[in-house]
Amino acid sequence: MTRVKYIVISPVRNEQDYIHTTVQSLVSQTNQPVLWIIVNDGSTDRTGELVAEAASRHGWIRVLHRPDRGFRRAGSGVMEAFHDGFKLIEGQSWQYLVKLDGDVTLEPDYFERCFTHFAANPRLGIAGGLVCNRVNGTLCAESSGDPPFHVRGATKIYRHECWQAIGGLMPVTGWDTLDELKANMLGWVTQTFPDIKLVHHRPAGGAYGTWSNWVKNGHANYVAGYHPLFMLVKCLKRLFEKPYLIGALGLWVGFLNGYLKRAPRVGDPSLIRYFRRQQMQRLLGRRSLWSQGITGGH
Repeated sequence: MTRVKYIVISPVRNEQDYIHTTVQSLVSQTNQPVLWIIVNDGSTDRTGELVAEAASRHGWIRVLHRPDRGFRRAGSGVMEAFHDGFKLIEGQSWQYLVKLDGDVTLEPDYFERCFTHFAANPRLGIAGGLVCNRVNGTLCAESSGDPPFHVRGATKIYRHECWQAIGGLMPVTGWDTLDELKANMLGWVTQTFPDIKLVHHRPAGGAYGTWSNWVKNGHANYVAGYHPLFMLVKCLKRLFEKPYLIGALGLWVGFLNGYLKRAPRVGDPSLIRYFRRQQMQRLLGRRSLWSQGITGGH
């Protein structure tokens, strides 16, 4: 396969237990990135030291150190670090941009296989492999309930033309849903490749705690403009899924807090209208973003 020109940006914080596996995964790729920017977001452990060491061994790895803000900031904090890293690639040419977590393990041909899918579909704008956790030696999908258009934030690949069309990533909680919604609204395809798996060593939200993570997700749903009726149905369904009660209650609390605090929403009314229309289509059993084989632009 012809070498694909791609850049990876990884915001990391306190990943000393996992970052070495991610470094080894990138070093071992059959199609290596032309540049990997690791943004050390104020780590208080040895993460900064470990990534600096990796950069000293590989000229295509560059490290940016940010000061410690004193705590993790879900969603917007990750995006602050990401955008600091993105500033370093201004003026450079690339075909694909990758947002990658610092606690994952990839097969050596991970990116090569992903780019084969992109080459086969010129309308594929955002994609990534199936994020899995290792449970008793077996790889299990981190979430079995994700809609077909969703690509988890631990690994997202953006085609350059799609990136330009959506205007990059929004610095808010829920950024990893808003990017896909806008891409689909503009006619792009977004999808996860179920045949290409990667290991996520720290389950999504693990750094925040179970309750806080579900509240965070509920707030992200508010920011994204979820229709209240759709959110209610989502929470009722979640009552019967693990973690029982906590997941549903956390989502609802996070969503309602957005209204009570009059928190700002995504500043794109057309995107909210589009998303709510898709959600109502879904509730009515009609063709929507949740339909299998959707090709964007609906």
